Amino acid sequence: MNLLPPASPRLGLGLAALGRPGYINLGHDRDLPHKDVQALQDNAWTVLDAAWAAGVRYYDAARSYGRAEAFLGGWLRGRGHTATVGSKWGYTYVADWRTDARTHEVKSHDLDTLVRQWPETLAALDRAPDLYLIHSATLETGVLENGRVLARLAELAASGVRVGLSTSGPGQAETLRRALDVSVEGRNPLSVVQATWNVLEPSAGAALAQAHAAGWAVVVKETVANGRLTARGTPPPALTRLAQALEVTPDAVALAAALAQPWADVVLSGATTTAQLRSNLRALDLRLEADALADLAMSPAHYWQERSGLGWN
Repeated sequence: MNLLPPASPRLGLGLAALGRPGYINLGHDRDLPHKDVQALQDNAWTVLDAAWAAGVRYYDAARSYGRAEAFLGGWLRGRGHTATVGSKWGYTYVADWRTDARTHEVKSHDLDTLVRQWPETLAALDRAPDLYLIHSATLETGVLENGRVLARLAELAASGVRVGLSTSGPGQAETLRRALDVSVEGRNPLSVVQATWNVLEPSAGAALAQAHAAGWAVVVKETVANGRLTARGTPPPALTRLAQALEVTPDAVALAAALAQPWADVVLSGATTTAQLRSNLRALDLRLEADALADLAMSPAHYWQERSGLGWN
């Protein structure tokens, strides 16, 4: 299913690192020297302006991304732009704008959270999102078996909002395949998935291809592995060598590898600065084979263990 207007690049912008002062991307603290609300809004709008100028028309937020929805909604309204907007429910931001908070977000996939967060999203965006996803659905939370939640999502789908799920963790593929089998009164209200895929963690690829073949839209996140596949991390030597040969930075190659997947409809940049965005956009100039850098894959358990060790900063 096409998520973008004609001639738009398949690169979108995620606001996970733009809407709150603390995040797990490597070096995030250095990207935001001033962390008051106005400074973060100004920075977010600057990056959003640069993304729009580059043709980006897909923007992703969530209730737990601090004030990301409000920043995005205010920007769209203030600039008079029309874009495709995705948001997510299921996590609540609780850090109170602190980077040293003991807990930054709390997960809950029950009906009360959905009922509370949907009008909060409407108010923050000043519009309905085009896509509304269960945030980091897993089999353990039972959300894909919760008849009351699924019935409410089916109501939203019937109203014209495309509902689905985002996935995380080593069980992404299993979770997605279960989601493909969801049925509410004989129909599956879910039709979109946002999943982690990168050259270190490609294990969801076959399930994403299955979803795409079933007519689902596929959005790819965390393509630079929260900074591990950028110059700030220690990218695998093969990726670094390819980036040098192509005269781009490692992040551009990592994003290009995701764009090369035939099932990927939109690939998200998680840029926090215009410099990072410009670097990410170079991916659009590259043409890689779908199996490029396939030898870099880690075991999902190892990848997610490393990710869980990243600190909020």
